[in-house]
Amino acid sequence: MSRRSNTKAVARKAAPIHASGAARSRSRQLALAICVFLAVITWVVFGQTLRSEFVNFDDVNYVLDNPQVTRGVTTEGIAWAFTHSHAANWHPVTWISHMLDCQFYGLNPAGHHLTNVLLHAAAAILLFLLLRQTTGSLWRSAFVAAVFAIHPLRVESVAWVAERKDVLSGLFFMLTVWAYVRYVRERTPARYAIMLLLFAVGLMCKPILVTLPFLLLLLDYWPLNRFAAARDRREKFFQISRRLILEKLPLLALAAASGVATLLAQKGSLQTFVGIPLSLRVANAFASYAAYLRQMFWPLDLAVLYPFTSRDVVALGALSFALLLAISAGVFFLRSRRYLVTGWLWYLVMLGPVIGIIQVGNQARADRYTYLPQIGLYILVTWLAADLCAGWRHRRWFLGALAFAILGPLAFAAHTQASYWQNSQSLWTRALACTSDNAIAHTNLAEAFFQKGRMDEAIEHSQKALQIDPNQGIAHSALGLALLQKRRLGEAVAHLEKALEITPNAAAHSNLGVALMQAGRIDEALAHYRKAVELNPQAIDAQSNMAWALATWPEARIRDGKKAVELAERADALTGSQNVRVNITLAAAYAEAGRFADAVKTAQRALQLALAQGNTARIDSIRAQIELYQSGSLFRDPPSPPSPN
Repeated sequence: MSRRSNTKAVARKAAPIHASGAARSRSRQLALAICVFLAVITWVVFGQTLRSEFVNFDDVNYVLDNPQVTRGVTTEGIAWAFTHSHAANWHPVTWISHMLDCQFYGLNPAGHHLTNVLLHAAAAILLFLLLRQTTGSLWRSAFVAAVFAIHPLRVESVAWVAERKDVLSGLFFMLTVWAYVRYVRERTPARYAIMLLLFAVGLMCKPILVTLPFLLLLLDYWPLNRFAAARDRREKFFQISRRLILEKLPLLALAAASGVATLLAQKGSLQTFVGIPLSLRVANAFASYAAYLRQMFWPLDLAVLYPFTSRDVVALGALSFALLLAISAGVFFLRSRRYLVTGWLWYLVMLGPVIGIIQVGNQARADRYTYLPQIGLYILVTWLAADLCAGWRHRRWFLGALAFAILGPLAFAAHTQASYWQNSQSLWTRALACTSDNAIAHTNLAEAFFQKGRMDEAIEHSQKALQIDPNQGIAHSALGLALLQKRRLGEAVAHLEKALEITPNAAAHSNLGVALMQAGRIDEALAHYRKAVELNPQAIDAQSNMAWALATWPEARIRDGKKAVELAERADALTGSQNVRVNITLAAAYAEAGRFADAVKTAQRALQLALAQGNTARIDSIRAQIELYQSGSLFRDPPSPPSPN
């Protein structure tokens, strides 16, 4: 062979290699473009949340009134996160993420919302890369990730600061599965340890991940095909199954430990079987499975809270069970398409822990519970649709047009849904428009109106809540506080006493103390403040209110400047010196103790905080108090403490 012909032969052999390299390069570029697309559509839908406020639904307990969080990242705070349960949850990594937000953004809600959006975008991108890597299908993986990113059911998880645990656990879910896939390809102790560590961190974000070991078995079935590989080697099916299950035992042990920790943390919030019978819970569970299916295809009339009702739930549960059974039978009949089994069981199993058999609170279901479970349905529908169109001539054009016809309306609906999370008033007004007999929505809307000073509307919605559920302790509190602002002291005290009877906690004692103080019953008020602090040593309102009474009450027998300073300084430390009302109280306490220079300095700090927050209602009164302290005079303001911010 001549040198020239030999060169041609080498070129012919090398050509496929160059072509393959070029194809890989194009594939990587396309994958990068899809990742950018996922980030962009996530921002288009959820970027608006950076203009949203905190809402009066767990944001207060989780962030605003949680001194361990508002102080930012501290050694004490990290220790608290791992050793305490709070708001019926033990999720230390989530607490630390909130601390980090406060460290960088303070209590500016935009920063907290930004973190949620970034975490969700990262989870969507990782989902795409994970599916692409395990299935080899670029466009199907991209579509599943896009639906996950912008489906309206994601709004609650992303737009709600307190639901940080969803997006954070979602990120670690993806990372854990990614680490598992790497381990399957090269089973080394180091790769297994990395997977185990990521799983442990994910569980400490939200215990919904307890189902992940079973999900990994589903992934072994499809798309990893580990069972099929075993049969090809003529191993008995139960032998490989046994090996794969044993492989998951350390993960199961972590899941069991997380489950125990969760039950211990939530024991005070669990509904008893007397309150909601097991038969109703089972019926509601089947109905919820079906409702989430409907909402996947028709995501309208979404609400932050769907109240539990026993009306027609048994009949609806029976119909839903029949539907689920029919789908399961179809999946089993078509089990040769193995993605159907994986997708369907992914949905059923991951929803199991939050489907309502073990009931926390009194909601029937919640949009946030679908965050990870519905990925299984997206996979099932996407792969099935692509396979059914496999023989079509213009298949790619049709599926591409269909994808955009689906993603466009989903993005629009999600953008609209996210707009309802702008503030507490818009959130609960929307909930009332989409649900009926929603006592909690009426109560929380009443609180929102109370914070805006709209007392008549606060009273109206509190009364509506009590018409639906006379035993709504929170509604009695909301109504009592609103009546207090209207100077209807007798009615206010009666409702706040009823609230204390229903929920004898620190907040109820403190609220009743405020009413009794305004009624001039100072000794009773102080007794309730003391009880509140006894029940909760970090009860900021109770300590601040007691300090105000001890610093400003006109009767000398009540005043105690030293004790007032002690209480007010403790409340100030718990709020990181960022609370206007607490600073006003601390200034009055310093003045009563004869520390007028400290009183002036603290009152000036309160003034700066009020100016920064646009709290115009307080500015004039703070300036007047500063003048008093500068002249060496004391402040007397019987009989009421400063009203809430």
